[in-house]
Amino acid sequence: MCQWEREKVDLFTMQTPIIFVFGILGNIVSFLVYLSPAPTFHRIVKKKSTEGFECVPYVVALLSSMLWIYYATLKSNETLLITINSIGCFIETIYISIYIIYASKHARLRAIKLSLVLDIIGFGSILLFTLFFLEGPQRVEVLGWISVTLSASVYIAPLTIMKQVIRTKSVEFMPISLSLALLLNAVMWFFYGLLLKDIYIAVPNTVGFIFGLLQIILYCIYKNSKIDHAEENKLPTAIKPETTSNCEQIHPVCSPPIKDLDITVTVSVENDGESVVDAQQSTVDSHDQPN
Repeated sequence: MCQWEREKVDLFTMQTPIIFVFGILGNIVSFLVYLSPAPTFHRIVKKKSTEGFECVPYVVALLSSMLWIYYATLKSNETLLITINSIGCFIETIYISIYIIYASKHARLRAIKLSLVLDIIGFGSILLFTLFFLEGPQRVEVLGWISVTLSASVYIAPLTIMKQVIRTKSVEFMPISLSLALLLNAVMWFFYGLLLKDIYIAVPNTVGFIFGLLQIILYCIYKNSKIDHAEENKLPTAIKPETTSNCEQIHPVCSPPIKDLDITVTVSVENDGESVVDAQQSTVDSHDQPN
């Protein structure tokens, strides 16, 4: 009991106040980041359809939050890490539940399977392995690097969006508000981990800071670039020839000259069957001559 009290005092008093400040700010910004998909899920509920949205980011985010909670319980002064990731688990679970309710049959089954594999079987395997096969500092180290890898992959995920921005020269699909929130989130938790001398918190947020900064730079470069959607969607216009009197100018889509047809019809009425055949063959030959 005395040991627990000493750890509690160490968290709130013996540590420098700036560590506590960065932890609180990290909790606030992370909470806003967790809420950023809320408009998307409001739209899903309103339209009763997931409309092609993917569940992968939310399933991975839930796994990441659970791992960080487990990691924090192995440390003596990571209370602020537990609070925000507990909130994150709750929010991500709501997102996944909404997705499963309104997804199509195929997408629903995929979301359920992915949640079972990653969030239940995956987390359970990591938990059992570290509890029964690892001890003390080794358990913290292995779990820390697993959490680092997963968190870094989450930060690297926007690479596809950044590639699209460069290709289209448009920031339409890269909201500046989310990019700023992710950058601030990485900064807060980087300094929190740095001041605590916890590399497992600082390292992934270094990656997050780099990619967040790159997103801001890309936004500043392409924010004034606009794609002319009207020009892209414009249907091709048929080119009218200057004259249609000469069949060679619009071959092969032109019809045979009207005079050839007239000759055929006239011959078919006035001549016998043999002459009609000769006249028709003559008409076809005149039409099939190369230009």
